[in-house]
Amino acid sequence: MNTVRQLDRVVIRFAGDSGDGMQLTGDRFTAETAKLGNDLSTLPNYPAEIRAPAGTLPGVSSFQIHFADTDILTPGDQPEVLIAMNPAALKANLRDLKPGGTIVVNTDEFTKRNLTKVGYDDNPLEDGSLDDYQLHPVALASLTIAALADFDISKKDAERSKNMFALGLVSWMYSRPTEATEEFLRGKFKSKPAIAEANIAALKAGWNYGETAEAFAVRFEIPPAKLAAGTYRNITGNTALAWGITASGVASGLPVFLGAYPITPASDILHELSKHKRFGVTTVQAEDEIAAAGAALGASWGGALGVTTSSGPGIALKSETISLAVSLELPLVVVDVQRAGPSTGMPTKTEQADLVMAMFGRHGEAPIAVLAPQSPSDCFDIMLEAARIALTYRTPVMVLSDGYIANGAEPWKLPELADLPDLSVEFATEPNAVDAKGEEIFLPFQRDPETLARPWAVPGTPGLQHRIGGIEKADGTGDISYDPVNHDHMVRTRAAKIAGVKVPDLEVDDPTGDAKVLVLGWGSTWGPIGAAVRALREKGVSIARAHLRYLNPMPRNTGHVLEQYDKVVVPEMNLGQLALLLRGNFPGTDVVGYNKVRGLPFTSNELTDALEEVIKNG
Repeated sequence: MNTVRQLDRVVIRFAGDSGDGMQLTGDRFTAETAKLGNDLSTLPNYPAEIRAPAGTLPGVSSFQIHFADTDILTPGDQPEVLIAMNPAALKANLRDLKPGGTIVVNTDEFTKRNLTKVGYDDNPLEDGSLDDYQLHPVALASLTIAALADFDISKKDAERSKNMFALGLVSWMYSRPTEATEEFLRGKFKSKPAIAEANIAALKAGWNYGETAEAFAVRFEIPPAKLAAGTYRNITGNTALAWGITASGVASGLPVFLGAYPITPASDILHELSKHKRFGVTTVQAEDEIAAAGAALGASWGGALGVTTSSGPGIALKSETISLAVSLELPLVVVDVQRAGPSTGMPTKTEQADLVMAMFGRHGEAPIAVLAPQSPSDCFDIMLEAARIALTYRTPVMVLSDGYIANGAEPWKLPELADLPDLSVEFATEPNAVDAKGEEIFLPFQRDPETLARPWAVPGTPGLQHRIGGIEKADGTGDISYDPVNHDHMVRTRAAKIAGVKVPDLEVDDPTGDAKVLVLGWGSTWGPIGAAVRALREKGVSIARAHLRYLNPMPRNTGHVLEQYDKVVVPEMNLGQLALLLRGNFPGTDVVGYNKVRGLPFTSNELTDALEEVIKNG
């Protein structure tokens, strides 16, 4: 008889070769966990190569999920359960495993050759080096092949289903349902029903193994989290960005045009948006990054909401077109899903090192608005905000996501359609001035006195012909102008337009009101900072936190907030880019940077220690 033990949270990591299906396994476990109503956060981690060298440390792919019966902010610092499909997966991930944690290991792969390949002199399953852990040796491949002996498939195809056996076993261990995964597999392998049924059989065999094997005498339950009432679904950052772009088109009444070129980790936005033609979304996979940006800007000129998506290397190539959009003063939404650089860098690893490029990475004085989502679900809202600013102020807007947010998942409460903002646009349809002769004319750079935005005239509108191009325009008329005074005026006006963008005030979480230290983050540091601050407050430490979603312009009250604290600690996955901006804009602020560029997000424990050190040292 199995014993059922209730937990409030657990962190599980699936790890194996990049061809072992660990991302799919983690995705399915996540989907079933979300269906049960747990709060969750995930961290996929995989090589940049499509098929990395099998059985090697660089070839290890992993998927970590943290789920709980309360609200959580990170995918967890240390896994408590490790599913290791081979020696490389064990060696690459063992150092992260919590002391006393559980290891389920595929013994079939622990051959002398595979052990030697990753530097094991002796078999760690036999030499006592794992005695401090709860070790469960399971012949995953052999058991899977045996379970599928009656199926008309090859031995190789049968062995490939071992990830489903592992998923079934872990689903049993943590009381996860499998029905939705069975339905998913039938859909995924619709054209190969034998493969679909074989995977389902492997899934059930893994579940039954847990039910009957003496080694697994205890299974666990994690009750649903107490979330606000509403309809939820599991969502990744890239999917949320794509849906936010689609919703922006609906809310504005404009067709959406995405010009993009595939690049990790932004490609999924293109893939997802291509499914939504019925909402007026057109997607074009251009021949290169420059063409993608040019097509998006051309779409904006034609009266659509132009969007282009990429990662750091592609944004560098798009910079000239973004500068052109600044000069033309047309709306353009640019998404940068940041990854570790420079150059190709580490394409599948996360970083926050494009902030200064977003702020200044164009020729001439070419200011744009810059926003950053704080979590996967926040990507939906940030896209609506980016569209609002772009359409209202006729400006490019850059959204700085990153690989951690893009691939991570969490529950998202679906908004009510009635709550979507009104982003409707009034195009210029008639002349807006009278010339010296008393005749009506159209001035393409006559500005709205509040927003400083110029009229948006769709090409072909009778009587509204106007010049387009990158050469400096004369104020009002838009005629080509090399006049120094006019250029100075236009440069300052474009800067004033961005500086005048209305954004919400910076909110500060300071329950006691007597904190001396403020932790200020941006982008994906939101979760780890929140978890660290929560841990410190549970120890009785008084500390404040705030998070910047609007980086240019910053909220009007930012300076006032900063001057309330003796020190402002800024954790960033770069070498101090926001800290640099804060020191420049608010020179009286004592800014303390905490920086890491390892391609991985911060853990809450390391931030807790770092913040304690700052507070202790005054």
